[in-house]
Amino acid sequence: MAQDDDGGLLAPGEPVDLDNCAREPIHIPGSIQPWGVLLAVTEPDLVVRHVSANVDELLGSSVEQTLGATLDDVVGKEATEQLRVHLRAWGDLRARNPLVIAARTRTGPVEMDAVLHRIRSGEGTLLVVELEASLGPRPFSFPNTYQAVRGAVERLNQAHRLEDLYDIAAQEVRALTGFDRVMVYRFDEAYNGEVVAEAKRADLNSFFGLHYPASDIPPQARALYEKNWIRLIADVRYTPAPLVPGLDEHTGLPLDLTHSVLRSVSPIHCEYLGNMGVAASMSISLLRDGKLWGLIACHHYSGPHNPPYGVRAAAEFLGSSLSLRFVARSEERALEDEIATAATKVRILIASRDSDHALADTLAGNAAPGGVNVLDVIEAQGVVVRADGRISTSGDVPADVRPLLAWVEQAADDVVARTSLTTQEPELAATLPGVAGLLVVRLAPEQCIVWLRHEVVRSVDWGGDPHNKAIALREGDSVRLSPRKSFDRWSEVVSGTSAPWTRLELNDGDDLRSRLLETLLLRTRWQLRTAEAVQRSLLPQEMPEVDGWTVRARYEPAAGGQVGGDWYDALEVGDGRLAVVVGDVAGHGLGAAAAMGQLRNTLRGFLLRGDGPDEALRWLDHVTRQTMPFEMATVVVCVVDTATGVVQISAAGHPRPMLLAADGGARLLDMRVDRPLGVGSGEPPLTRLTIEPGGGLVLFSDGLVDSRQTDLRAGLHRIVELFERDDVTVPVDIDDVMAACRDDASVDDLTLLVLCRER
Repeated sequence: MAQDDDGGLLAPGEPVDLDNCAREPIHIPGSIQPWGVLLAVTEPDLVVRHVSANVDELLGSSVEQTLGATLDDVVGKEATEQLRVHLRAWGDLRARNPLVIAARTRTGPVEMDAVLHRIRSGEGTLLVVELEASLGPRPFSFPNTYQAVRGAVERLNQAHRLEDLYDIAAQEVRALTGFDRVMVYRFDEAYNGEVVAEAKRADLNSFFGLHYPASDIPPQARALYEKNWIRLIADVRYTPAPLVPGLDEHTGLPLDLTHSVLRSVSPIHCEYLGNMGVAASMSISLLRDGKLWGLIACHHYSGPHNPPYGVRAAAEFLGSSLSLRFVARSEERALEDEIATAATKVRILIASRDSDHALADTLAGNAAPGGVNVLDVIEAQGVVVRADGRISTSGDVPADVRPLLAWVEQAADDVVARTSLTTQEPELAATLPGVAGLLVVRLAPEQCIVWLRHEVVRSVDWGGDPHNKAIALREGDSVRLSPRKSFDRWSEVVSGTSAPWTRLELNDGDDLRSRLLETLLLRTRWQLRTAEAVQRSLLPQEMPEVDGWTVRARYEPAAGGQVGGDWYDALEVGDGRLAVVVGDVAGHGLGAAAAMGQLRNTLRGFLLRGDGPDEALRWLDHVTRQTMPFEMATVVVCVVDTATGVVQISAAGHPRPMLLAADGGARLLDMRVDRPLGVGSGEPPLTRLTIEPGGGLVLFSDGLVDSRQTDLRAGLHRIVELFERDDVTVPVDIDDVMAACRDDASVDDLTLLVLCRER
């Protein structure tokens, strides 16, 4: 159970107020809501050890008569026998609730829902039996819960946008349960909440868009929501029915009612609901990976409202369906956004190579009408770009950005994020009115991109009026808890704070920086010294570590440091598969390096989405034709199943890989190779083989085998000899291979990658 810094949870019975409600032990309230009766009994004799004080009202048996009696004496032998049969038949009681029994009462047998679960008591357990009178219509039971919401689930499955999912869920839960208002409530990373959908009576004031602070649902309440997915308050003005005895004889504490459907709720929460005019409330947890990401909150205003257990179970099922669809649609949207962002970055990189426009103007979207803009990569209210001695801005930007740029020059890191300048950088905040957060990407000295964001409150529109005057007029100033007060508290909590920079946005900024370095260096006079840094920055910083396999690679620029278009890559692509790549873009200098960066990252995207080597090369050839019509490149791609050693290989215009045998032999593969990228056939051949334990593959660029001093035939013969070995326990030193193949007169760079399967 969550605790705070003031010493943990309150002691049972200690008064709760606004200052200490985050420490309220809500899982052990010592009482229940009186619309049902709770009995805690021993097993297997079913003797009552705890009972709620309202037992006489529902069952006609006094507390004194009930405690120590068996369930036979309390609810009747017929009902108890039904219960015993159910206990013998099912292990997971909570998954099979409710059991309908005919309980004995003062006026005769009454059909009731028995909701069952077990709790710890010392070293043993107690069976908790919660009884609700089965009053009103009973349209659902356990077997047909899915049928009851089948239409709603189908509507959820057909929704293509998250917003549609929220709306459908709110509408269907309201139709199912009959509540006057149903809201879908979503949390951010800090557990601040927002109403993202609403279905309500036409005469009710809207809560859509309302924000709540995380303190409205304290940590211990969130923990309960993650364990008990539905909670009903049938009448917010109820008088709690205490449990007798109040403390468990084994633990010395009130019974743990975490999974109780009748559990009494916090008086602070009831006060909050009462101030809103709510007479009854129900909430359904929405979970992602076992963690709370939102709630479906139901409110009723015209009086107490008690949907039967079957209706509540159907609503809970609908909530779990929404959670599953939310996770799936969120992942789909994230992938769509990632693909769209990747395409935008490619367009930015291409546009930035246009020397007819200043780079700063191009990146800020000021070079041409409808041009690219880095605001399309990372969402913000404004952007400042400084490059090639020029400053260009777009969006909502302060008139004087010189203090900002001076601060950027002093930053220690190449990527810097701030979400609350007033607290994190107060001196800078004073020079940037209206700016709460920023993201800096430094390209080089005096060259940078800075995205600017407003404070989050400024971006919020709560139903057209962030103070919702209709609520303010109704409740007056004397009310201390209400939606309006919560909005005010949330506004105070996030005042001066921008929307957070997500991990994906930070990665996009870093990736954009890596790509723009190529263009930036192309437009400077430092080409020889910095082009190699760009080349190496696009090579993997670390090789994947896969059990049973090793990957080693080397790259060297041509003599004199002139960078070409060589690259190598190695990455895990899912399902136990490992991809290794060596490629070579025709030409030298930054133009070749920039093309290499585009091809390398595009190929990575195809491999990560699951394409095989042949399919990835087919699409890469298509991208080359469409976006780089004047470029030509060769590449070889190998995807190996690390469990079996089966490898698929495709090559476009590239030297064939070499297969290393477990006995120390080496030979060039006899395989078909397609034409280079940009002029490919559209159907790259695919070769399959198996790397045995102790064997491997060698991928290399033509710079290792073809130079001014060595013709291609001799070079291929040389590299095969370099990898043949008599002692298979000693691996080949690839640095020795690179040294043996180096030609000081060569104008080509050298790339070598060796993939080995351990014995």
